Amino acid sequence: MIDVRVAPEHADWLYQTGEKVKFNIEVTRNDVNLKGVEIRYEISEDMMKPLQTKTLVLKDGKTTVDAGTMKKPGFLRCIVYAKYDGKEYQGMATAGFNPEKIQPTTTLPADFVAFWENAKIENAKIPMDAKVTLLPERCTEKVNVYHVNLQNFRRGARLYAIICVPKAPGKYPALLRVPGAGTRPYNGDLLNAEKGMITFEIGIHGVPVNLPVSFYSELGNGPLNGYMHSNLDNKDEYYYKRVYLGCVRAVDYIYSLPEFDGTNVYVAGGSQGGALSIITAGLDSRIKGLIAFYPALSDLTGYANGRAGGWPHMFREADKKDPVTARKIENSKYYDVVNFARLVKVPGFYSSGYNDMVCPPTSMYSAYNVITAPKTMLIVEETAHWTYPEQWEKAWEWMYEKLIDN
Repeated sequence: MIDVRVAPEHADWLYQTGEKVKFNIEVTRNDVNLKGVEIRYEISEDMMKPLQTKTLVLKDGKTTVDAGTMKKPGFLRCIVYAKYDGKEYQGMATAGFNPEKIQPTTTLPADFVAFWENAKIENAKIPMDAKVTLLPERCTEKVNVYHVNLQNFRRGARLYAIICVPKAPGKYPALLRVPGAGTRPYNGDLLNAEKGMITFEIGIHGVPVNLPVSFYSELGNGPLNGYMHSNLDNKDEYYYKRVYLGCVRAVDYIYSLPEFDGTNVYVAGGSQGGALSIITAGLDSRIKGLIAFYPALSDLTGYANGRAGGWPHMFREADKKDPVTARKIENSKYYDVVNFARLVKVPGFYSSGYNDMVCPPTSMYSAYNVITAPKTMLIVEETAHWTYPEQWEKAWEWMYEKLIDN
């Protein structure tokens, strides 16, 4: 019922360091300013504790607040809470200060490349042992749909996926779809398959991806609760090692398909999937391009250095002097998107928003800014951890243009 609108005065939400920013605040009901409404606003650097908090009554339903500035590249956020009829409504806006100059806090381990090259070599020794089951109820006039599982990481461990293959004889490019965080079933990407692509949508948890939703809810609330923190004290046993290698194994499988054109593999995802897109492109030279929306797992050491870190917000309240924490901080560097971003050599399409408090923009730019390969960025300033349909439309347009150019 109540709309809390917040926006900085600059149309692009961008400022130079040292430049002062003001936020315009407007509270409306039925698109009419709500007179006499009480608000509370907080000004903070991205994901940090408030620098200022104030409560006031808006005589005419609107006001402008002076939020100050930032002396170094980053983001300054204004969150507004409005009270009406016993309920609280929220709006926010985030100003960027030279975000293109944000540098990561994480560092590159000297043996980073060797660690992952050795891991890939060991994984390649494990037979793929692909098992493929047709899903007739999901097939369409143009596309066959299969449930697939492959051996990955250790003998007996499996990677599960849904693959959609065009029925018409021919050779096709491929799209690897990598998932966001959590546990869920997958349907496969029929839309892009019907346009003439092999699409391979993977799960990361080593369980079938075509079971009832209740199965995944029980997993997520049970043994897989907090999986993103599992075994970080041992870099060889951290949960994501199997996941990252699974993305490479997925490319192995795509290359084994007789319908594959033998050249064009793109990878796409958002959040955890955005992270896995960058990671796969950094790990596997067979990837020809990537699409990454608000990548998670970026600059994980941010909070340990007094600023926002990427999802899953590690080290936020950590004692860096604690030996276990110190070991986890060092191990995180082998899994940080930033360090895979340094290795990316193929074109990428990236998109994000400034209001994202799941994968904060400070962490996203920490990874984006170290990429030296050709890159296209679509910023939709007001978005948080979600996208408009137009953003994905532009991403797919970018991909198909690249395929035509090839």
